[in-house]
Amino acid sequence: MSVSVSTAKLNLILLAAANAANLLLLYAASHAPWWGAAVAAALFALSNNTMFALLHESVHGSFAPDRRLNAWCGRLAAFWFPTGFAVQRMFHLTHHRNNRSPSEQFDTLHDGDVLWLKYAQWYAIFTGLYWPCAVIGVFFYAATPRFVRRRLAALFGRRGGLQSGAEDYIGSLDRLPQLSARLEIFGAAAWQLFWAWLFGWTWGGWMACYAAFGFAWSSLQYTDHAFSPFDCKNGAWNLRVPRWLRAVFLNYHLHLAHHRHPELSWRELPRHAGEGPHFFTVWLSCWRGPRRPEDFPVFKQGRIE
Repeated sequence: MSVSVSTAKLNLILLAAANAANLLLLYAASHAPWWGAAVAAALFALSNNTMFALLHESVHGSFAPDRRLNAWCGRLAAFWFPTGFAVQRMFHLTHHRNNRSPSEQFDTLHDGDVLWLKYAQWYAIFTGLYWPCAVIGVFFYAATPRFVRRRLAALFGRRGGLQSGAEDYIGSLDRLPQLSARLEIFGAAAWQLFWAWLFGWTWGGWMACYAAFGFAWSSLQYTDHAFSPFDCKNGAWNLRVPRWLRAVFLNYHLHLAHHRHPELSWRELPRHAGEGPHFFTVWLSCWRGPRRPEDFPVFKQGRIE
């Protein structure tokens, strides 16, 4: 995979800027009056999504041409989620392999589905609860042996494990280098605790910022796939949003282009993206819940190179 030097330099600048913005906004949210904390939380939802987009670049090896620099910058970006770089890389590449397969059809009702689990997972995504579940999940992995994870996965049952994706994602953890993957997760905790101690972050300020980030991040994670074709590479959307917002998210909304060309950096995606549905059109449709394929809404998708 080839990443230009200019892209790598820009990514480093963005990483430093997002890091500084996150520190400043968490400090402001912890020490400002309520209205200032609300503004800081809203801005943190943007800056930390830029950070997540940079983590996404690192996962695909598109942050920098040097593998070590790519990995270490990915670890720093992961600290802000917080998660471990190796875990995120394994999960995300699993997603690319399984996209729109039966284990990732969260928007689709099938005969035999565990309905309470289907709806619980779906609305956890669109209310932002997906983010704390993801964070708690990686720390649970870091603190427990394999057999505990296996017992937990068994609680879903075979059907529940398939329809929720738990079987694939929990199983993928066994392929990680166990010590280093766990150290990255504990490193993320140490990173957060260090800055909280140094800058006097409060629980209220921290939770306000991460609640705003979690809602924005979680909503996008399936809006860009919801009701799309059941196809690994074509099962996504190029979502229309204001240009400034797409810049903040580093073209993450151009998700169909990314799934078709996962080797490309975020700067190259617009050349491969056609006109897709508006983000809010798909997002609002999602709030009606999962449905059968014949009841899927139809969204227009422009021509893609």
